[in-house]
Amino acid sequence: MAQYNAVPTAEELQDLLLESPGFSEFLLGLTTISASLLGGETPMLCAITVERDGGPATVASSTEAARVLDEKQYEFDDGPCLTALRTGQMVQIPDLHSDIRWRGYANAISGAHVRSMLAVPISTDNGSGAALNCYSNEVGAFDPDTVVAVQRYADSLSRTLRLALRMHSSDPYPAGLRSVLESRAVVDAAISLIMMQNRCSRESAMKLLHLASRNTDRRLHEIARDMLTRSGDPDQGTGKHDWTP
Repeated sequence: MAQYNAVPTAEELQDLLLESPGFSEFLLGLTTISASLLGGETPMLCAITVERDGGPATVASSTEAARVLDEKQYEFDDGPCLTALRTGQMVQIPDLHSDIRWRGYANAISGAHVRSMLAVPISTDNGSGAALNCYSNEVGAFDPDTVVAVQRYADSLSRTLRLALRMHSSDPYPAGLRSVLESRAVVDAAISLIMMQNRCSRESAMKLLHLASRNTDRRLHEIARDMLTRSGDPDQGTGKHDWTP
């Protein structure tokens, strides 16, 4: 069973918000970390949906596929993540093929090969709602331990997300910057993960990442992506410097 010792606390997430270069980078990095830390042995896609001013929006996603899976629900104005967001209740789907609650949505995303889903509400201020949405291509991917880990993580996100939403508008990041931001988010997420695992400053984490890049003659983005992938592998451990090539 995968371990989730590296899931950050609310205080650590607030520090990451203050350390991030910008709001979009923070959100994109946050969902990248979410998918990496929560996935464990099972590959997972993560996204955060926020609804305020009468409309839902995916404010961040670990991949483009996760964003599309979220936004398909908006076309129906219904779905697991919107239900979790609007009711404040967790929604778990062990097998999307056999679930009859959102058959239209399931048919619309059939090409994505998603088999199980988990949507957990995130507490926000009055007038808005949010949910952490997790997708897997495996049936029954969200066992009791994983569900507890996702719920605990969603609770830790609440304070930081409320603060972020107060500080910034709900306008999505410009489409033309999406690919650039996602590339930067991978590196920022890796830096944030090093900061949490080693209890070090952002500057120290950046130095460690640059050192790994020089020692292996690989690009920062490649090192960061490998590190985030390996952080969810229980065989790699969660101790200090476990990510070092």
